[in-house]
Amino acid sequence: MKSVYESVLPRRLLTLVGLATALMAGSWPAQAQTAGNEVILEARAAYGRKDGNQLATLRGRALMERHALAMWVDYWQLNNRLYAASTDEVESFYRRWSGTYVEDRLRNDWLLELGRRREWKALAADYPRFRMNDDREVSCYALLANHLDGKDVRSAARAAWLAQREGDDGCNLLGAALFEARLITEDDAWRRARLAIDANKPKAAQQSAAMVSARAGTDITALADNPSRYLNTLNAKSRHDKELATLALMRLASTDPDAAAIALRTRWETALPAELAAWAWAAVGKQAAMKLLPDASEHYQRAAQLASKATVEIDWADDTLAWKARAALRANNGKPRWQQVMQAINAMNPTEQRDSTWVYWKARALQALADDSTEPEAMTAQAQEMLGTLVGQLHFYGSLAAEDLGQPITLPPQPVPPTEAERQAAQRSPGLLRALQLIAIGLRNEGVREWNFTLRGMDDRALLAAAQVACDREVWDRCINTSDRTRNEVNMAQRFPTPFRREMQARSRELGVDPAYVYGLIRQESRFVMDARSHVGASGLMQIMPATARWTAKKIGIPYTQEMITDRDLNLRLGTQYLRLVLDDFEGSQVLAAAAYNAGPGRPRRWREGPQLEAAAWAENVPFSETRDYVKKVLSNAIFYSALLNNPSATQAPSLKARLGRSIGPRQGPPSTVDKDLP
Repeated sequence: MKSVYESVLPRRLLTLVGLATALMAGSWPAQAQTAGNEVILEARAAYGRKDGNQLATLRGRALMERHALAMWVDYWQLNNRLYAASTDEVESFYRRWSGTYVEDRLRNDWLLELGRRREWKALAADYPRFRMNDDREVSCYALLANHLDGKDVRSAARAAWLAQREGDDGCNLLGAALFEARLITEDDAWRRARLAIDANKPKAAQQSAAMVSARAGTDITALADNPSRYLNTLNAKSRHDKELATLALMRLASTDPDAAAIALRTRWETALPAELAAWAWAAVGKQAAMKLLPDASEHYQRAAQLASKATVEIDWADDTLAWKARAALRANNGKPRWQQVMQAINAMNPTEQRDSTWVYWKARALQALADDSTEPEAMTAQAQEMLGTLVGQLHFYGSLAAEDLGQPITLPPQPVPPTEAERQAAQRSPGLLRALQLIAIGLRNEGVREWNFTLRGMDDRALLAAAQVACDREVWDRCINTSDRTRNEVNMAQRFPTPFRREMQARSRELGVDPAYVYGLIRQESRFVMDARSHVGASGLMQIMPATARWTAKKIGIPYTQEMITDRDLNLRLGTQYLRLVLDDFEGSQVLAAAAYNAGPGRPRRWREGPQLEAAAWAENVPFSETRDYVKKVLSNAIFYSALLNNPSATQAPSLKARLGRSIGPRQGPPSTVDKDLP
C-alpha cells in the first residue's frame, strides 16, 4: 500500500483552474488570459506517446494563447527531441523560462545529453547553473569534464564513483577515466564490485570488474546467474579467482544464507584471505538478519573476527552495519548483544551515526553496558546526553527518548500565524500557483516537482505561509510536506491535519478503532489525497488494494464495484473495517497491525516468530525498509493525533510506549478467529 500518487483532482482545487494572471511567469503580461486546459492535457498525453508532430502543434497553440502552463508544453516538446537539439535552442529555452522549474529541469536533461554526446566543454560551462544539482549521473559527468580539463577532482570523483549503485554511463565513464589515470586502483574496483553485489546491482559490479579485466567482467554475469555452480568451477589460486569467489558467495547469500555459510565453513573461509572471507561472512550475516534467522549475529561475529586478522581495514556499507546492529538486538533469544550494537554503530559513517535511529540505540547500548564498565557514571551520563539530543523531535525515537528519560512527550508551541504580507506573498507566488494548477488538472507529478522547486531557500515563515496556501485548498500532501520542512517554528495543525473529521470519528466509533491511529495511518498512506494510487494498484485515502476491498465488502455484506475504492466515504468504510479485522487478527497490537496493513498480514505473522522482543526492537527489525519506516511513522503519528484530537492546544502527547505495548513475539493462546484468508 505504498503511497505513490498519480492523476488526482482534489475537489476544491478545481476552482483554481483558470486563474491566469496569478500563474503567469514574470516575463508574461498580466493581462494574458488562460485558455482551456485541454491543450496542456493533450500535450502531456502526446509527450507520453513521443508524438513529436502533435507536440509541435500544441506548443504553438499554448504559446499563442499564452496559457499559464505553456512552459510545460514547451518543455515536453523540446525534451522529446533533445537528442537532436542545438545549444542555441536550449539557451533560448533557458532565457524564455528563466528562473522557473522547467528551466532547471531541462538543464538536468541537457547535461545528461551533453554527457552522452561527450561534449565536455559545453557541459562544464552549463553545469554551474544547475540549481537542483541532485542527479548523480550529472555529477559524475561534471567531475569527468573537470578531470579532463586538468582539474584535481580525485577526492570528489572517487567518492561519487564508489557511491554509485546503478550502472549508469556517467559514473561508469568517470571510473574508467580515473582508473586509466591511476587515480583509483584495482583494490577500489573490487571493493566497488562487492558493494554493488551487496546492493543487488550486478550490472554495476560487472562494470567495476571489467575495469580490471574483460574476463572478470564477463564472469560477473555467470556468478550472478548461478553462484553455486560458478563456485564449483573455481580453483581460487589467483587474486581474480578469489575476488570472484567472494562475489559469488555474497550473491549466494542473498538467496540462501545457510548455503553460503556452509560453503564458507567447508571450503572458502580458508581458501580466501581474511579480508575477503570477512566480506563474505558479513554478507551472510546481513542476509540472515534480513530473514530474521537466529544465527545472523554469529555470522557477523565471525566476520568481525576475520576482519581483525586482515591486513587492511574493512569499510563495510552502512546498510550492512545497520543489519549487524538489528541482528544484535534480536540475539540471545531477545537479550541484545549490546556490545555488538555499539560496534556496528561506531563503524558507520559520521552522517549515519547522527541518524536518530542509531543515536537512540547507541544510547540504549551505553546504558546497558554501563554497569559492567570501569566508568559506569560516565557511560550513563553519555547515554542520557545522547537521548537528550533527541527529545523534542517529532518522530518515533524522539518520543521514545523522552520517555526513557522520564520526561513527557512535549509538543512545540503554536507559532504566530502568517502575516497578511506573508500570506499574500505565498498566494501570489507564480511557482506555487502553477504547481496547484498542475495538480488541479491531474498532473500531480509535475505539480509536486514545481512546488518543491519553488520552496527552495524559503525560511520558516515563508514555508508556513506556503503550507497554509495548500491547506486552505485541501491539497493535504503539500500542506503536510511543506510544513514538515520548518525547523524552529512548528505548526502542528498543518503537520497533522484532520480532514473529514466528523465522518472519520463516526466510522471509528462504530467499529471501535482509535481515530488517532486511523489518522496516523492515512497520513502515512496517502497524505489525505483522495484519489491517490500506488504503483501496485492500491487506491484512495486508505490505499486499499482491489482484492482487499472486494474481500472486505463481501465480509461486511455489501455489493462491491471498482468505483467504491475511490469514493471517499466508501474507501474510509472499507479501510477502517479491514483495519479492524487486522487488529483483531493481531490481538489488538497496533505495531503488528500497521505492519500487516502495509505488507500484508502473512508477513508479520512470520516476522513475529522467534524471540520475544521489546516492541521498538521488533519494529526496527522489520525486514522491508518501507514497512519498517511505515510502522514507526504510523505509531508516532498516532500519539500526536491523539493529543490534537482531544485538545488542539495540547502541549503534551500521550505515551508512545503504551501504544507500542510491552513486547512482541509468537502468538500466545489459541489461533486467531479472524478468517484465514485475510488478505
